[in-house]
Amino acid sequence: MQSKTSFSKYFNATLFRRNLTRFWPLWGMASFVGSLFPLALLVQLLRGERFYLWDNPLDFTELYYNVAAYGVPILSLLYAVLCAMLVWSYLYNSRSVGLMHTLPIRREGLFFTNFLSGMAMMLIPYVVVGALCVLVSVVGGCFDAKGLGITILAVLGLSFFYFATATAAAFVTGNVFALPAVYFLLHFLAVMLDWLVCTFSASFIFGLGGRYSGLVEWLSPTVYLENHLRVAGTYEEVPQQTGLTGVRYSITTLTSVELENLWLIGVYALAGVALLVVAWLLYRRRRSESAGDVVAVGWMKPVFRYGVTGLAALLGGLLLYELFWRSFQSGQYYEVLPLLVCMLVAGAIGYYAASMLLTKSLRVFRGSWRGLALTAAGCALVCAVLHFDLFGVADRVPEVSQVKKVELYTANNSYTFYPDEDAELIEQVRAVHQAIAADRDYIVETIDTTDWIDMDYVTFHVTYTLASGLKMERNYALPISRQRITQEGTYETLLDQLVNSEKMKAKRIHLDDARYTLADGSVYVEESGMGYDLNSRECAALQAAVAKDAAAGTWGNYQWFTSDRGEAYAMSLEMRFTYMDEEGDMSSDWITITVRPGMDNTIACLKELGFVTDEDLVTYSYLYPDEYTVNVAQETEDVAREIIGGADEFTGVFVTG
Repeated sequence: MQSKTSFSKYFNATLFRRNLTRFWPLWGMASFVGSLFPLALLVQLLRGERFYLWDNPLDFTELYYNVAAYGVPILSLLYAVLCAMLVWSYLYNSRSVGLMHTLPIRREGLFFTNFLSGMAMMLIPYVVVGALCVLVSVVGGCFDAKGLGITILAVLGLSFFYFATATAAAFVTGNVFALPAVYFLLHFLAVMLDWLVCTFSASFIFGLGGRYSGLVEWLSPTVYLENHLRVAGTYEEVPQQTGLTGVRYSITTLTSVELENLWLIGVYALAGVALLVVAWLLYRRRRSESAGDVVAVGWMKPVFRYGVTGLAALLGGLLLYELFWRSFQSGQYYEVLPLLVCMLVAGAIGYYAASMLLTKSLRVFRGSWRGLALTAAGCALVCAVLHFDLFGVADRVPEVSQVKKVELYTANNSYTFYPDEDAELIEQVRAVHQAIAADRDYIVETIDTTDWIDMDYVTFHVTYTLASGLKMERNYALPISRQRITQEGTYETLLDQLVNSEKMKAKRIHLDDARYTLADGSVYVEESGMGYDLNSRECAALQAAVAKDAAAGTWGNYQWFTSDRGEAYAMSLEMRFTYMDEEGDMSSDWITITVRPGMDNTIACLKELGFVTDEDLVTYSYLYPDEYTVNVAQETEDVAREIIGGADEFTGVFVTG
């Protein structure tokens, strides 16, 4: 008898049934829509139609996993808030909440019964659709118990987490329309703030080019799950032979499939338990009079007021600046005073809007000067920190001992360095980076001008992966001056010494790099119009030939100011490398080799492999004279300017690799 009384304290069967029958249109419609796809498959299977995709039980398991990884998080995100709005709707009307609290059911019973009702509404569509999918897999001979069990666990964990977060949002608010707003804000606030902070920082601080860092993406569960839950399948080529003619062929068969990072669902389910406890604690102290309030928890009202103010100042200030000032500014970075004015206007609007929602009145202006002063101080502080770079972000260059990997893109090529193997090159990259940071004012002023005589520009994009796992990324558009590239210590000179060094040429073609494997390539000859596919052996021979030409100085020197593509042979040579990335996925890297007169080793290798003849060795300017006449005339004018200017002008010749 004691056990029965204890159970009834937390669960009321009558209320549970009432909720399900009252809100059946929601879960009924969801079940109906979700069942259409498996029903269509089942009908076709019963008619004797089979699908080549599902000859293997693992194919059906892969379908389960793809739905669980990429479909269920989004579906549960949207469906959970609808269920929460229905089962907790009585909290948002003073008459209904008073009626519910006068029933002979304690708050414990109301809370857990309504929560279980919502969970049942969450799971019924999944149960219906899942049962039909199991029936389809059985009829089709593709049933896999392991895949089904893992999928069920994933759906249970995700459904619980999303409904728990919707329940927590329901007890923070006191208005049915505020519930979805708070719910979606909680799920995407971290991503939004990350983007806003990165956008503001990149618009003030020299070298910051990113718009999203992802550092706190785990606080936005849907985004994090979509990016990290992955379905990994292993395929094999299986030889086959026709019984009648004996023709041999092969088919690709899925041999194993896994739902990677499944543990993330468990972590978020535990977070859902914590949120459910918070919701229960809030309900225990919740006042019935809070029905209709936008924020039902007293100590959260200031958080709401200034949170809305801060978001309005950042997002609204950015919008107003782009609309009313961006077209008037001359530089690439934000001007602090106009931005501050825009932030103050948007922040004030947000402050008063939040105050009106909290008080449910338009009379919020009297005595509001303190809040406005605090808003102005916050906006000024943000602008001052970014404008003066008080944290020294622009000058930060990690030491070699602090990095695990350095990735560089410059001079139209990508490079990856590791401290244990490339410490000297990393030091050169750091030296260039430090010189760029020291020349900030010159670079910004030069980029903002339109006088580009005797100058060009190049991208310098460097990413440091630190030992802690964090990434530091900088992106610069650098003006390259003919005069400064001959001056010792300038970033132009240091960059030229780095890019055109022998070690960088070897890095460019991944010479003796065990991480990269030559896979294939292609050659296209303009004169004959012939194209050829290269196998790994032919690519290896060409790689060795290009390496010899690089050592001889006839390939790999980057030309900073003028393009002499017209003097290159009219052919395209590409090689593809494969490598395993940090996440365990196989990726590819391509390199295009521009073949020029003087590259004797590469030309000899192409002839030996039978891809070119002496008749094919014609340049682009010879083959397309009209297209390259303008370029030749411009280069002649540039050379004449150098001669007239005297010996102090830069007259070096670089050959593009």
